Amino acid sequence: MIFTLEFMQRALIAAAIAGVVSPTVGAFIVQRRLSLLGDGLGHVAIAGVGLALATGMAPLPVAVVVAILGAVIIELLRSSGRASADTAMAVIFYGGLATGILLAGMVGQGAGTLSSYLFGSLLSVEALDIWLIGILGAAIVVLVFGLFKQLFAVSSDEDYAHTLGLNVRFYNLLIVVLAACTITVSMRTVGLLMVSALMVVPVAASNNLTRGFSRSVLVAMGLGLFSALAGVIGSFYLDAPPGSLIVVITIICFVISLPLGKQLLRRRRGLQVVEAVEPPPPHIPADEDCEHVHGPGCGHRAVIHGSHVDYLVDGHRHAEHEGHYDEH
Repeated sequence: MIFTLEFMQRALIAAAIAGVVSPTVGAFIVQRRLSLLGDGLGHVAIAGVGLALATGMAPLPVAVVVAILGAVIIELLRSSGRASADTAMAVIFYGGLATGILLAGMVGQGAGTLSSYLFGSLLSVEALDIWLIGILGAAIVVLVFGLFKQLFAVSSDEDYAHTLGLNVRFYNLLIVVLAACTITVSMRTVGLLMVSALMVVPVAASNNLTRGFSRSVLVAMGLGLFSALAGVIGSFYLDAPPGSLIVVITIICFVISLPLGKQLLRRRRGLQVVEAVEPPPPHIPADEDCEHVHGPGCGHRAVIHGSHVDYLVDGHRHAEHEGHYDEH
């Protein structure tokens, strides 16, 4: 049974953490229209892995530190205006990839050694990795939901966030730092080359299915969790790479969300139209329509109402209608 195997238990836990955490931070990255940030930082993390292999240190902590430094540099370049976000990411992108491969190669650890980090290696996750991933993932989720409104304001409209008195630079830096940490959390799950897919694709699928940012984040977390667990379980029975299968499942979810989202949107619009149409007022004949004829000098005040004249009777308006009077 799959759940009785210790290495599969560790793989499922690591995948579940990555599946929940990645879309949580990815929602803010997508909101800022920086969907490729995950790819850039993933390649920066490769430099951290290469440095760890060259120095004999644990890859995960070194990758976290290097990825955070790269994220801060990208954000400072973007905010200073000295380089566009795309240009800054491109420089860090290729620089990180080349540095990681160079450092690993210099100590006899070639691309084969890096492959478990480039493409993921869930089945080799150790108990210490689970603890580190779990602590880092919990910290990310707590920070995101603890500062949810501030992060959303900064991601949506920086000028508006300034008017609210928010420290925009700080929150922008926090978002990219959280993204860097998320990438290192997920590197053993889907690998650094595909980690951006787990951050972005569930968010894109959720945006097709829901309206409202907070609801979209929750649905994206659910889709990420489902994709991660389904990918690990499917890889066990299909003898397929778990990281690649997880990404394929997220893409399938996105493809399914396209027609489903259109159908849900039509249904919402239909409900809105039905709710917006008010029933016509009831036809209430006036009590004295047979005994009294309204007109000049009848004793009731005449009030012009559109193209006709109403007469006030005991606080109500009587309007002539097909030989009798209706009460408004």
